[in-house]
Amino acid sequence: MAPYLFGDHTVLRPLKWYTTLHTHKGRAATGMFLAEGRRVVEQIAATKPEAVDEVLFTEDAGPVKSAEFPLRQLTAAQIRRIASTKTPQGLIAVVRAPTDIESSKIPEKPGSRILLLEDIQDPGNVGTLVRTAAAMGYDGIVASDKCADPLTPKAVQACAGSLYTVWIRRTRQYLSMVHDLQKRGFELIATTAGGMSCRRWRPDGSLVLMLGNEGNGLSPSLLALADTRLAIPHAAERVESLNVAAAGAICMFISSAVSTK
Repeated sequence: MAPYLFGDHTVLRPLKWYTTLHTHKGRAATGMFLAEGRRVVEQIAATKPEAVDEVLFTEDAGPVKSAEFPLRQLTAAQIRRIASTKTPQGLIAVVRAPTDIESSKIPEKPGSRILLLEDIQDPGNVGTLVRTAAAMGYDGIVASDKCADPLTPKAVQACAGSLYTVWIRRTRQYLSMVHDLQKRGFELIATTAGGMSCRRWRPDGSLVLMLGNEGNGLSPSLLALADTRLAIPHAAERVESLNVAAAGAICMFISSAVSTK
């Protein structure tokens, strides 16, 4: 619950409450997460102002320019206790998590471009992929339950406020969801070594672009479901493979429905 007035006294959350939002358990119990830094806080406030539950700020940082949110001024030392970054900017928002993020139910209108993330461990990669998906006109993201939580502070920073521009599902039922999308007519595109060159790829119709774990790639179960296998040509004598966020960006750009004209 947000800070509220009780008689002549303001009842405030203890500082320890905010630190529980660094854990998945704490976020699941409260339905909240932390967004740190002015750029991220202001982007979320602009995109989804009703999701901002409270804004914490130091005197030096100053609050966001809005009277819509409960504001709480803290000392720099108090902000450091709450922040996950080593050098916090003095501005943190408590944000309501997107609805159904841990559901295994596909939205009634899922759109035509969906990103599948399987067991991607780095929250920075997950956040960057969410942001890229939003920029490239993708509609939704299905993530395995072993993926880094997109609501961790590092992932939220990498998302740069794009969390509310695509629907997200993070669930252990991701395989059945992908199979269901396939039955609805979505083409399943697996990114894997030895696949067809993405230079020859001409996507047509609804699709699910599937990206796998940084070290192991996609699981045999997903590869077996794939309608098309896709590879990105690169100088193999220089690097073994591309970073998953970079690979995803290339493939999403090619498949993007966003007009560049």
